[in-house]
Amino acid sequence: MTSAERPFNFRSVALAAFLPTLLFSIGEGAIIPIIPIAAGNLGATLAIAGLISSMVMVGELVGDIPSGWVVSRFGERPSMIAAAGVAIAGVIVCLVAPNYWVLMIGIFVVGLATAVFALARHAFMTSYVPARYRARALSTLGGIFRAGWFIGPLIAAAVIAVTGSTQSVFWIFIVSCLGSVIVLIALPDPEKMFGPTPVALDESGELLSAGEEEAEERTKGLFRTIWSFRGVLARMGSGVALIGAIRSARTVLLPLWAVSIGLSESNTALIIGIAGSIDFALFYASGQIMDRWGRMWSAIPSMLGLTAGFLVLAFTHDLPTNVEWYIGVSMFLSVANGIGSGIIMTLGADLAPKDRPAPFLGAWRFAGDAGQAAAPLLVSLLTALVSIAFASGVIGVLGLVGAGILARYIPRYVPRRPRPALLE
Repeated sequence: MTSAERPFNFRSVALAAFLPTLLFSIGEGAIIPIIPIAAGNLGATLAIAGLISSMVMVGELVGDIPSGWVVSRFGERPSMIAAAGVAIAGVIVCLVAPNYWVLMIGIFVVGLATAVFALARHAFMTSYVPARYRARALSTLGGIFRAGWFIGPLIAAAVIAVTGSTQSVFWIFIVSCLGSVIVLIALPDPEKMFGPTPVALDESGELLSAGEEEAEERTKGLFRTIWSFRGVLARMGSGVALIGAIRSARTVLLPLWAVSIGLSESNTALIIGIAGSIDFALFYASGQIMDRWGRMWSAIPSMLGLTAGFLVLAFTHDLPTNVEWYIGVSMFLSVANGIGSGIIMTLGADLAPKDRPAPFLGAWRFAGDAGQAAAPLLVSLLTALVSIAFASGVIGVLGLVGAGILARYIPRYVPRRPRPALLE
């Protein structure tokens, strides 16, 4: 019996499925706006601060390589618990960092942990949620991450106001990770509530036993998966890489922009937190759009909106009203990002093989995270060589290219009613 045919009561697993993710993302959301500030306090220039901020995405990219194997081999819940422990270790490195190079290492480790944590929950949703409301489920998962990125900065702003120290914000992530581990241990495992994942068929059509399937899963590996799905990953993967690039550029560029125009630490966290609330508020609307009208109607408007926001921002840096423009564009970018909530995960779930999704999803996330890792590095380089305003303009142009690629290939690979993955 396939996952689509098995009874699925979403409410019965909502708490266990989403609460650990919410707690983890609150901690991550708390530290992201203050990473450039913490780097600056340790003597980093604006460009180097951007480079350090990008280590979250670089760590996620590197973590995508083993994450599919880790989740397939050890299971979702053990992988998430281990990832939370690794994240705590990375944050401790950040707390004791004597210089910005050590801070960079700690942020990189946090990115590694985030890759495994996020893929584990994505794999569960892909295996167990029926296709008819997959987009709503995955956009809800995306919304949970956005809720954390909304709540986290607001908590960070309050903590900075009380303690007067940006370093204290790192403790929020430690507490969040510990809370996530407690929830994962205390609440029922969603995987066990629905039994084993769907059994697989070998090439002759015979059922594989659990042991045979597990062995074949390990043998397949990420790089063999990339080769098997090279057609769809080259075409659709380039589109999602640009989605990831634009989104991560927003995550890194907005805090850097605030530093460059002289906003205080607490005001920066507050503005980004309020923008995050707008982003979060639209997650279910995104899922409804995708399930009702198709993936195109979420992906293309989102990319065009992000493009417009970055292009407008590029011309406002030196205006007398640059703070007002910064606030307005931050909110607009959140609207554009919010209507695309869950699009990468949903497209990945549409295309993934249903019997063994984790290796494909690891490769898929690798494509998206490659863009996420590259864009902040590009922002840092262009900021150092030209200016942060020029970097914003370049990101806007890349968003336009991404919209064109998605408009070309989504109808081909993911028609309105999703079909099985295409190898070529």
